[in-house]
Amino acid sequence: MYLLWLRVAVFLYAGASFAAFPAVLNSSPRWRSICVHLGGLALLLHSVSVVEMLALAHRWVPYGVREAESMLGLLVAGLFFLVWWLYGAVSLGIFALPITFFIVFIPALGTEKYVFPSEGVRISWLVAHIVALLAAYAALGFSILASALYLVQERRIKAKPIPGGKSDWFEWLPPLDTLERVAHSTLLFGFPCMTVGLVIGSVLAQETVLGPAYFRDPKVIASFIMWAVYVLLLFVRSTAGLRGRRAAYLSGAVFLVMLAVWAANTLSQVHRYGAP
Repeated sequence: MYLLWLRVAVFLYAGASFAAFPAVLNSSPRWRSICVHLGGLALLLHSVSVVEMLALAHRWVPYGVREAESMLGLLVAGLFFLVWWLYGAVSLGIFALPITFFIVFIPALGTEKYVFPSEGVRISWLVAHIVALLAAYAALGFSILASALYLVQERRIKAKPIPGGKSDWFEWLPPLDTLERVAHSTLLFGFPCMTVGLVIGSVLAQETVLGPAYFRDPKVIASFIMWAVYVLLLFVRSTAGLRGRRAAYLSGAVFLVMLAVWAANTLSQVHRYGAP
């Protein structure tokens, strides 16, 4: 029965994570309320699940990887709500709630390794995993390109272009405001794609021979770091009012992280493109 409570809690954590972004990035009171209520209910059911799990096992400490993951997720969520209760800081929710979801998602699949009903279903999930992550990287790359063009256009405007000069080569560039909106909107599009890709990848990992050890793979670790950087970039751009040149420089730093993720692919023994 504890798995049922845990699975419902995971579903609620997902809803709370989704609500956390408009609650924090757009300062929406409505989404803030949804985030807190869904997350609070998830924490309650998660607590019931952990207590029942330990009671059935007749022990007070978790045993095994999945029990430890469930307990860790409970502590992360509990710490977030303690901070929210003391200081009213919902901003940490865009980090704490999705992290809790990722931690608890695997234990919620069950005590045994998840098995797809057929090879066709597994391949469909694999295709969705690859497409979602490629879409995320493409969106991030497009955002970085728009930020780079922003710097070029800004410099061109400040240089007061002379007719017939070299700066006329960039007359085709759109206005600064358009480039800024393109950079931000593509970033917003890519984030859910990356999140979905990582969630599907977590499910696919359960059928590998390595099991939980799969998540120690350099490529997998780097992908989750990339997701965290994605969240940080969205958070900083919104809460700090980061726009223009500084946002473009920050996007450049994210580009370096993205290159590191791709470089990690060459070090991977189980997650390399073209590997069996």
